[in-house]
Amino acid sequence: MNYQQILKNYWGYDDFRGIQREIIESIGSGHDTLGLMPTGGGKSITFQVPALAQDGTCIVITPLIALMKDQVDNLRRRGIKAAAIYSGLTHEEILTTLENAIFGGIKLLYVSPERLSSDLFQTKLRHMKISFITVDEAHCISQWGYDFRPSYLQIAQIRKLIPNAPVLALTATATPQVVEDIKIRLSSGQSDFNTYKMSFERKNLAYVVRHADDKIGELIHILQSTKGSAIVYARSRRRTKEYAEFINQAGISATFYHAGLDACVKDQRQREWQQDKQRVMVATNAFGMGIDKPDVRVVVHVDCPDSIEAYFQEAGRAGRDGFKAYAVLLYNHADERKLLKRITDNFPDKDYIREVYEHLAYFYQIGVGSGYGHTFEFNIDKFCHAFRHFPIQVDSALKILQRAGYIEYTEEQDNQARVMFTVSRNDLYRLENNSPNEDKIITALLRNYGGLFTDYNYIDEAYLATITQLQPQQVYLTLKSLSQRHILHFIPQKKTPYIRYTQRREDKEYIQIMPEVYEERKEQFAQRIQAMIHYAKNDHVCRSRQLLRYFGERNGNNCKQCDVCLAHRHEGIVSEPRLTAAAEAILKLLDDDQFHPITDLKSIELPESELDAALDYLSYEEFIYQKDGQISKY
Repeated sequence: MNYQQILKNYWGYDDFRGIQREIIESIGSGHDTLGLMPTGGGKSITFQVPALAQDGTCIVITPLIALMKDQVDNLRRRGIKAAAIYSGLTHEEILTTLENAIFGGIKLLYVSPERLSSDLFQTKLRHMKISFITVDEAHCISQWGYDFRPSYLQIAQIRKLIPNAPVLALTATATPQVVEDIKIRLSSGQSDFNTYKMSFERKNLAYVVRHADDKIGELIHILQSTKGSAIVYARSRRRTKEYAEFINQAGISATFYHAGLDACVKDQRQREWQQDKQRVMVATNAFGMGIDKPDVRVVVHVDCPDSIEAYFQEAGRAGRDGFKAYAVLLYNHADERKLLKRITDNFPDKDYIREVYEHLAYFYQIGVGSGYGHTFEFNIDKFCHAFRHFPIQVDSALKILQRAGYIEYTEEQDNQARVMFTVSRNDLYRLENNSPNEDKIITALLRNYGGLFTDYNYIDEAYLATITQLQPQQVYLTLKSLSQRHILHFIPQKKTPYIRYTQRREDKEYIQIMPEVYEERKEQFAQRIQAMIHYAKNDHVCRSRQLLRYFGERNGNNCKQCDVCLAHRHEGIVSEPRLTAAAEAILKLLDDDQFHPITDLKSIELPESELDAALDYLSYEEFIYQKDGQISKY
């Protein structure tokens, strides 16, 4: 069966779009392949189709458990053998899944990057027939990217175990520097990557920066002025709830979402939004990855993200159906100060980092020379209260200590819900006064899980909701009720951070924090912050062109629909050729030893807006440095 037949038979599409075919043919021919596709570009097709066309199992590495579950469910509905391994599964469930893959019973096996280092997985992997490895969100392997994940570095080790399996790396957000880093880190050393890139231009998406002192008022105005589904991104969990309340008070249906909510609550709210029972989803950046809702008409950022990459990915969730949509960033004078503060928040002083390391040892009572290999649950609130720290700085210090190799810091590991009956089987059958929902849950537990009378067993609340035809929130409340009645003990799903010592504890004065761990990464982070500020403040260059330029894509056409294009529609904003010509004229002047910025720039006979745009362009590309009216070359 050829690729196009597979696409038609399983997905119902007549043909591929964009660069899907080129990527599929490349990985299908056994070549290491890198695909750069914007959000909504159809990444999943590029590995699911060739996986079905080849013998063996395709390993899909992705950091998103929710995405794993959704894709596995969707594939199974299409009659495709797929499975996922993630934290929360029992040892027996993981073992069964891996054995099925060995015996050819799974075409696509989704795994989290953390799973790659486990002895069990590596042992079983050696016995599998692997068609190829897919690395989703491949930018996470680059230390120069905005979302580096140390666990992604394990992929290079996995390649050594199965050297003949090619790699397909996929990402929606990568600068040219990150692209090269992905290739280096994933390379097998035997061949170069075939690289395919779609234009990141979204012709149906209008990018808007709205300068607003009253962000709540502006947000309500935007939602009242547009129709259809919307996402509003806020930086903190608390604000998601507050903004949702303001929106509801304005007569617009809204709910909120963040990582701290119970899984069943998140599932229910996501479902209500996807089914248009709630028009607006107010969320932190925990929401959106893998969400397949094509008819989002507007995405509003009330708070500035840390990077252009994060903004582009989140904004790109609007208009995936190809119809007109808006991505709006609300910005005011306080945002620049907040963005710059994130640099010191993310990179606290080195002495402070060493102090956190020492206090961690006091917290767990670990002596110098001991602690290697020990793992502890980490209650950050309790730790901060004990040693008078602030959570943001502690979190940053722990991440730096992890990069330095002293600890492994797992943020909010998802622990699945657990249940054990506290009454005997005979007593359970004699119970009276159970509600209909309680009877449904008890019956479902007995039919689908074993050993519940002797030990705790992991359960899947979403699965219980499906087989009992109850809402996820009803399942959760019913389990809580049964627990309160002492019929069973229910331990809800919770997210718990863990710390593991990867070296013996050192005296704090011997802690080494190398430049590649601290200074170089701090500089990279500061550059991303500055790029975000520049985007928000630059009202001379088309928004779409600014974003494309950041990702290394040159486009001489203005989008004619962003706020900059519309503001200058009468006089016309600067095209790429005119911008380049103006920039060259400025650089030529700078080569003159007698150059005087204020007077000499006036000799360039260009409109003021065109000159300003050229100066912005040159400083953005780091050709010149502007400060207090003075201009000089870098």
